[in-house]
Amino acid sequence: MTDQTDTRPLAGRLALVTGASRGIGAATAQALASDGAHVILVARSVPDLEKVEDAIHAAGGHATIAPLDLIDGESIGRLAQAVSGRWSALDVLVLNAATLGSLAAVPAIDAKEFARQLTLNVSAPQALIAAFDPMLRASEDARVVGITTGVAAKPRAYWGAYGASKAALEVLIDAYGQEVRNITRIRTHIVEPGATRTAMRARAYPGEDPATLKTPDIVGRAIADLVISDAADGARITLPK
Repeated sequence: MTDQTDTRPLAGRLALVTGASRGIGAATAQALASDGAHVILVARSVPDLEKVEDAIHAAGGHATIAPLDLIDGESIGRLAQAVSGRWSALDVLVLNAATLGSLAAVPAIDAKEFARQLTLNVSAPQALIAAFDPMLRASEDARVVGITTGVAAKPRAYWGAYGASKAALEVLIDAYGQEVRNITRIRTHIVEPGATRTAMRARAYPGEDPATLKTPDIVGRAIADLVISDAADGARITLPK
């Protein structure tokens, strides 16, 4: 039952964030919860998810952990079934989970690793959209947000695999937005975080001083602000470095 005294912008709303155990995903989940949403935290690591859940609860928010491996396609269907059994609508879907993979020249891309990368970065988000489409359509103002990278639009040497996966994600989200634009209240958005102090960034740039980078909470706040804004379908934001 919704607390009628809660005037926060996302009070009574349900959000689901993938890759929510750390970094940008965790920060986004905390920002959405601070705005009143009940956030479903999706990632593989139970201990890390519990830390994020505890932080949200300590700040007066509400969250539920959903530990699962998004590469297991059947787990997405089970998650959607469980969520729809408890809630009638999904208001926010943040597609954040991704793997960087190895940086390599295109001829040297490892086929097995690339297949796994495409599964997590492209196939899983598509499966999530498909599984939660009925709940998104049931929302009065649903938002689907995809997290991308600059190398999706501006290819860079040795970043071909990751950039290609994110370019594909952008196309899927934009196409979905166009498909539902005139028949639902679903709006889709793309967010390019830019250089951020995350574990993935540290892997990609091992010699970089993390103190020179913005923290994930800045990105999380920007995503939450986009969700509660009146931004048009297809709105894209690029955060400064």
